[in-house]
Amino acid sequence: MAEQDEPQTQQEATPGAQERHAPTVVVAEDESVNRMDLVAMLEDNGYDVVGQAANGEEAIALTRELKPDVVCMDVKMPHMDGITAASVICDENLAPVVMLTAFSQADLVKQAIGAGAMAYVTKPYEESKLLPALAVAMGRFAEINDLLDSVERGEQALAETQEQLKDAEAKLKKTQDTLEERKLVDRAKGLLMDKANFSEQGAFRWIQKTSMDQRIPKKRLAMAIIEKYGDEPAGEPDEQ
Repeated sequence: MAEQDEPQTQQEATPGAQERHAPTVVVAEDESVNRMDLVAMLEDNGYDVVGQAANGEEAIALTRELKPDVVCMDVKMPHMDGITAASVICDENLAPVVMLTAFSQADLVKQAIGAGAMAYVTKPYEESKLLPALAVAMGRFAEINDLLDSVERGEQALAETQEQLKDAEAKLKKTQDTLEERKLVDRAKGLLMDKANFSEQGAFRWIQKTSMDQRIPKKRLAMAIIEKYGDEPAGEPDEQ
């Protein structure tokens, strides 16, 4: 491959160059003459050509490295064709792709769109066709990414809301369980007072001490007391 066909990356010449607002482009075209004409056309119209590739593999590598605003990709290239390369670039959501082709067949256009290309232009390249296609591609890409960002923010907000709801439900359940336990303990305490002649303080202490000593939850102990004394006549106290 001739030296001019090697991947090229245009370096910024001055410290303030990164502040430029010109749209950046990676051009992928295996024919060097066509590529130079395309680069000149883009630069004459205010685009910053940051990288040049002679095949699909180089185009992918440069796009991953440089993250341009748009990629101009020829369909027919060696090693890896433009449609395959466009599919990788679009799947990774790296940049919008404008396909360049000498063919206007519907099936080729369908393949390009199926690969994720935002627009296509047929050769010979003309400013009247290329520039609007670039603008459309970048606009669509921005809209899609805004939509994806919105969806992501919505999903994140939903996840946070669901987590808050889960925490609230857990707190509510804990409160309900505590209230239920308290009601059962109060009922069990009353039964001990009525059926076994405990004092109120003595009944509560017996429930508390038995629960701790026997490692039985107060709720379960209270239910056992209710089951034992609920329908029995009063008996003698059985304090421990």
